[in-house]
Amino acid sequence: MYGDWAANAAVVLATMAAVGACVLVHYEGLAWMSRRLLRRHDANPRRKVVLGVLGVLSLHVAELWLFGATFWGLDRIPGTGHVVGADPLGLLDAVYLATMSYTTVGFGDVSPVGALRLLAGTSALTGFVMLTWSASFLFLEMERFWRR
Repeated sequence: MYGDWAANAAVVLATMAAVGACVLVHYEGLAWMSRRLLRRHDANPRRKVVLGVLGVLSLHVAELWLFGATFWGLDRIPGTGHVVGADPLGLLDAVYLATMSYTTVGFGDVSPVGALRLLAGTSALTGFVMLTWSASFLFLEMERFWRR
């Protein structure tokens, strides 16, 4: 099953690229939001918190699409595995699979087989870290804005 080392290497490299892209998107997105939220002179600090929540959700959706596109692309490479429950794997199916992995909900009607499982497991770990990072960011922003 894992005898195709070139396909396995493709999965490892694509997984590393997806994780790196997600961390970069998240870091830059949070930094941008922090600067934007601090610069705004709204009288209503709750509006800033709502904008922060919407911004964080937007970052997560972008990251889901990054992982989904990675699943979708790797599924087209022979030897990397396949996805049970979605044959052929469409882009929206791949984003759905990424969402189930990233949010650590788990697999149900679609699940990866073969080397693609590395991407799924890493997506879950990355999602857990990104979600907790977002929660920490929002907590700090809420604490700062609601103290006023």
